[in-house]
Amino acid sequence: RTLCGASLLGEMLKEENATLTLRIQGGGPIGTILAVSDNAGNVRGYVSHPEVDLPIRERDGKLDVSGAVGKTGLLTVSRDIGLREPYSGSAALVSGEIAEDLAAFLTESDQLGSACALGVLVNPDGGVKAAGGFIMQLMPNVAEETVKALEENIFLMDQLTTILDEDGAEAVIAQVFKGLGWHKTAESDMAYKCYCSRERVLGALASLSADDLASLREEKKDIEVRCQFCDAVYNFTPEEIAALNAPEEDKKA
Repeated sequence: RTLCGASLLGEMLKEENATLTLRIQGGGPIGTILAVSDNAGNVRGYVSHPEVDLPIRERDGKLDVSGAVGKTGLLTVSRDIGLREPYSGSAALVSGEIAEDLAAFLTESDQLGSACALGVLVNPDGGVKAAGGFIMQLMPNVAEETVKALEENIFLMDQLTTILDEDGAEAVIAQVFKGLGWHKTAESDMAYKCYCSRERVLGALASLSADDLASLREEKKDIEVRCQFCDAVYNFTPEEIAALNAPEEDKKA
């Protein structure tokens, strides 16, 4: 759900090479939830404790999302549009269900009435069968009858994951705007995409403190680094570690 929300928000960014980071810290057993999107909606992310496996909720037979996320904490959105510092805003969680929390954040930060729905249909083996959602914000001076119609459509629409699985994302839009005129202005492909590389990881190692680098050199063995986003593994030899932050004259020698 967080990946879908970050992807939708990221695709709204207008600046080239802009990125958006969505972080949720709800105090639940899953720990921190992090998703990062570029301005094309390509997204990557991770959770601190992916091994968390809570019982299915008895009342409706669904995954206990808020039980894993927690309800006491913050949702933070950071937008990096190329300025000196990213623009960040936070809001307290209202339910731990992610979509409700994201809608509350957008309403508070953008001062615009907002609605958000995010759904993930999970197969018995744990794989994702369908995932998606929508984010809607009201323009200033929107007619009251339009607001009422949208609220009623969202309240009465079919289960989101059922629509996504059986009819696709465009059918979600049709149900949200049922009885109202709408047209599609753009369409883009989105994917789970990690930008890690051996060079980037080596650069991250080079940014470690002198004491940390000295400790790595003393081990005199290969160092293994695993990307949190895509699980790619990079190995570095003692010679590569020894060369990090070495004086220029030593590197030339």
